[in-house]
Amino acid sequence: MKRVLFALVAAVAVAAPAMADEALAKSKNCMSCHATDKKLVGPSYKDVAKKYAGQKDAADKLAAKVIKGGSGVWGPVPMPANAQVNDADAKKLVAWILAIK
Repeated sequence: MKRVLFALVAAVAVAAPAMADEALAKSKNCMSCHATDKKLVGPSYKDVAKKYAGQKDAADKLAAKVIKGGSGVWGPVPMPANAQVNDADAKKLVAWILAIK
């Protein structure tokens, strides 16, 4: 019984940060246009992570795009500005996105 409880606590501890960041993405309406593993209006977060993997300035560049919006990188549909997202939340969201495998 103790092993099962320990395994459950460990699983929740590992999954909690990912869920918390997904919850932040949902609360900021990011998931209206993006999904973790498939293209919606915008690219999937897995595709974003893959495209920017290994780029040192990716986190800052993407956090700015989250707030200010952008266009032309993923096709003709522009990403609108997201004034409801502050700098700290944009950085959290981008860190989560870039960590997706």
